[in-house]
Amino acid sequence: MTSLFWIQCGGCGGDTMSFLNADCPDLTELFATLDIQLLWHPSLSTLPAAAQNELIESLVQGEQPLDILVVEGSIIRGPASTGMFDTRRGHPKKDLVAALAAQARHVVAAGTCAAFGGFGSDGDAESTGLQFLKKEPGGLLGQGFRAASGMPVINLAGCPCHPDVMAGTLAALAGGVPLELDEFNRPLDWFGMTVHQGCTRNEYHEYRVEEWEFAQRGCLFFHMGCHGPLADGPCNKLLWNGRSSKTRAGVPCFGCTSPDFPTSYPFFETRNIEGVPIELPKGISRAHYLVYKGMAAAAAPERLKKRETKI
Repeated sequence: MTSLFWIQCGGCGGDTMSFLNADCPDLTELFATLDIQLLWHPSLSTLPAAAQNELIESLVQGEQPLDILVVEGSIIRGPASTGMFDTRRGHPKKDLVAALAAQARHVVAAGTCAAFGGFGSDGDAESTGLQFLKKEPGGLLGQGFRAASGMPVINLAGCPCHPDVMAGTLAALAGGVPLELDEFNRPLDWFGMTVHQGCTRNEYHEYRVEEWEFAQRGCLFFHMGCHGPLADGPCNKLLWNGRSSKTRAGVPCFGCTSPDFPTSYPFFETRNIEGVPIELPKGISRAHYLVYKGMAAAAAPERLKKRETKI
């Protein structure tokens, strides 16, 4: 049996809401199939306060084995590094997270806030991720932290994290299947691709058929700030609710899986210099981009310019 403890810190609870929408299998089936013992989850557990306190104490002391610790929400260190903006029983919650992480076999950051700090990382909350502050290694636990398994914190980025990514990660950990991680500790099985891969607008992108408004058929990258070619994530592979994604619905991807999310500049504007985006798709040099995109736009088929569905 695999024991799991889920703790919420500085966040909106969106990763929990996303995970509760898992349906193939649903949470009950998932935990039963994987033989996961859910020690505590703030939305699913009914332990009275005294029993919860005893459980946490036994986990911190190492008396109750802890196989998987899931942390949702950023670690709040403010004000002035005291952590007293987010407390439990009068003590900083950041200290409890560190104590639990020291006992856990695996530590999982659910969502971008837990992974990289997210909202609040630039303000008085002094928010940080478990092992990163945006792109910088460190965070609450430090760059050298390793769980009892020898693994660093496993970052399941997203705002929120996709339920299938959470379910797949738990299945791998419970089954002893190794997870290969990228430079930001995100599992490559789900973050070894860009959101652009699988996007239904890719042909429009290649021919630079651009849009200036939501819900149109063309590419949203050049004017509307779409991060699809920049952000790593499975959103166009693992469709949300099994049927859609932001770009399929005509909304630009705003890069919620990226370490520096949320950005300090507007989501739905493409920063550019003389019409050339400042941030180019991964692997594309600026010189090649300038030559290729001009030629591609000139060669765009009429059916794409007219936004006609390909037959």
